Amino acid sequence: MLMLIHGMWSRPHVWKNFKHFFEERGYRVLTPTLRHHDIEPGETPDPALATTSLLDYCDDLAAEIAGLDEKPFLIGHSMGGTLAQMLAARGLARGATLLATAHCAPIFTVNPMVLGIFVREMMLTPFWRETLLPSYRSLRYGMLNGLSERDARNLYATLIPESGRSFFEIALWYLDDKRAALVDARHVTCPLLMLTGTDDRLTPISVAQRTAEYFGSKARFETLDGHAHWLPAEVGWEQIAERTARFFEVEAQLMQIETGAAEAAPDFDPLFV
Repeated sequence: MLMLIHGMWSRPHVWKNFKHFFEERGYRVLTPTLRHHDIEPGETPDPALATTSLLDYCDDLAAEIAGLDEKPFLIGHSMGGTLAQMLAARGLARGATLLATAHCAPIFTVNPMVLGIFVREMMLTPFWRETLLPSYRSLRYGMLNGLSERDARNLYATLIPESGRSFFEIALWYLDDKRAALVDARHVTCPLLMLTGTDDRLTPISVAQRTAEYFGSKARFETLDGHAHWLPAEVGWEQIAERTARFFEVEAQLMQIETGAAEAAPDFDPLFV
């Protein structure tokens, strides 16, 4: 059983390649649509999307998992990686691969490049009560730089607005009184594989590596040479899928045995990168 969790501005269509790959290997593959993402590009989103929280997304996914006959493996992309971490902390995953994952709290990041990508959105007041869809120029530079110009434009045409609240909860978690993005690493007992491209401008290697370090021996961190942020669709996605399959089918089982649930609790002070 496998659940694929999409990220911001996206929908389950991003997983077309991965879904086919894993179904060919005999997996039952679930591709849930995050709350209020069931619209077509250009349509006006539900007004409630603006203030939809990461906790709302996570609760919906947890409810779907609760109806399954077994815990699934998870693959999350970008914000979907943060949601996979949150689900793992609830004990709802057999293992998870996090592709270009956004960080969780308490990882504290100050990245001028990211601020530059989203300067227009963050100038909106209050952006955490608005829906957000960055310009093509911004996402071409910050997220779609691993695609050809044609593929980048085609993919951008499929994107939809995202919750300003969820964006705020990840980017500025230390200002969020609910700490929606907080993941207690002590509660994560399943193995994690974190894959990040060397050319990722949105979630750079320094952030992803520190996130992996936060989970200790429960996480493996690997870089992908020449890859950027949109890993499910970039040229070479097949190798990423193969790496993920090997992790789930072989390595995750060994890591479960090696780490167990007795690892010392991590320090919960904010981790600066």
